[in-house]
Amino acid sequence: MNPRPKLRSPPPSSVVISPASPPKSLINKMPRKFTRSTLTLATTLFSILALYAFFNTFIFSDPPNSVSSVSFSRNYNTQSLKSVKVYMYDLPRKFTYGVIESYALARGGEKQSDDSLLKYPGNQHSAEWYLFSDLNRPSLERVGSAVTRVMNPEEADLFYVPFFSSLSLVANPIRSNNAVVAPVERPAYSDERTQESLIEWLEQQEYWKRNNGWDHVFICQDPNALYKVVDKVKNGVLLVSDFGRLARNQASLVKDVILPYSHRINTYTGDIGVENRNSLLFFMGNRYRKEGGKIRDLLFQLLEKEEDVIIKHGAQSRESRREARKGMHTSKFCLHPAGDTPSACRLFDAIVSLCVPVIISDHIELPFEDVVDYRKIAIFVDSNTAVKPGFLVKKLRKVSMERVLEYQRELKKVKHYYEYEDPNGTVKEIWRQVSLKLPLVRLMINRDKRLVKRVLPEPDCSCLCSNQTGILTTL
Repeated sequence: MNPRPKLRSPPPSSVVISPASPPKSLINKMPRKFTRSTLTLATTLFSILALYAFFNTFIFSDPPNSVSSVSFSRNYNTQSLKSVKVYMYDLPRKFTYGVIESYALARGGEKQSDDSLLKYPGNQHSAEWYLFSDLNRPSLERVGSAVTRVMNPEEADLFYVPFFSSLSLVANPIRSNNAVVAPVERPAYSDERTQESLIEWLEQQEYWKRNNGWDHVFICQDPNALYKVVDKVKNGVLLVSDFGRLARNQASLVKDVILPYSHRINTYTGDIGVENRNSLLFFMGNRYRKEGGKIRDLLFQLLEKEEDVIIKHGAQSRESRREARKGMHTSKFCLHPAGDTPSACRLFDAIVSLCVPVIISDHIELPFEDVVDYRKIAIFVDSNTAVKPGFLVKKLRKVSMERVLEYQRELKKVKHYYEYEDPNGTVKEIWRQVSLKLPLVRLMINRDKRLVKRVLPEPDCSCLCSNQTGILTTL
């Protein structure tokens, strides 16, 4: 331990040091020719110091017992970064690994006794697997996450229900020309029965009944996932890709979270540039879609004869993905028209390819819009304008190469938000978005307890409608 430092002895009582003038002993030692100028400088310096001490002590000091702005800021930041506590239900196996097994069995796979040997099939709706896996990771590997998993439900702020609802939707055997490909002896799987069984299980849980489901989080990324029981889970926070198949009283931007699809093609690893991007515009996908996706056929008719545009009809396959990767990595712009619902994985394929998305989907909702300004990374064109003959390619050709590079720079900055395997990528951002819903969840819980239940002809103020007004053309 260091000895206590000695205090300097006070000056003799006969010597008085004024803050406005230097001591006489110092003046006597000064050379004569420097005395006047040095004295003036010293006097000025002492005066400045005296004024600083006065103002700092009496004018700008914090009042007694107050918190300084620095400490307030530090405390505020600490509070704002406090993790939200999430309890993940230990669902019966049939809702998680059992869905993976049923999917594999329907496609000729073998029954597994060890769940660790089961592999979740890679597809555009695999967010449910990534979130489930993330919460199962040790807490030391989840540093920086906005949510903390707790094992005691009494400590939880939110409850996560890890049912693989999107995989369950497609777990039935593949059908080709109305014939079942899988062997007939394979056990039948029913997504509808599984959904209903989930609700039966939840309704027996104390914490589901306690707050009428407001503090529960469900992932239903496929537009049709949980379609059978969505009215029974609509109070919860829904993790969805868009609101294309959901009613106004079932989902909203206020209470729910928009997720990006998992991109299906490999990320572009090169730098920004247009030297190797010889095509103006690229699209590859199903030409014929329902509802808002009917615009695809119109765009095909307008664009398929343009010499610097590549537009192809293609279904999901390994070969199609190879062609899509090549096309997106060598094109300046990538077309993203609406499909059966407003969004699709193609948008996120384009983002990780640094291929500037051209979005033609009037009612699209986009993930993470509080941190991503999509006008900096994408071009939006409303449907009516996009189908005017010659409009789209004419406008795209007028975009300067420097402007394309600006788009690419921004795409490179934000593309980690769409990488599910990046430790600081999509999963981390999804949990941050979920954590931001907690104040609203608590509001709705308290509000629900005082309201008289009634049937309304229209949704009330607890629901904010999704984008029903279309978009402004940005070209």
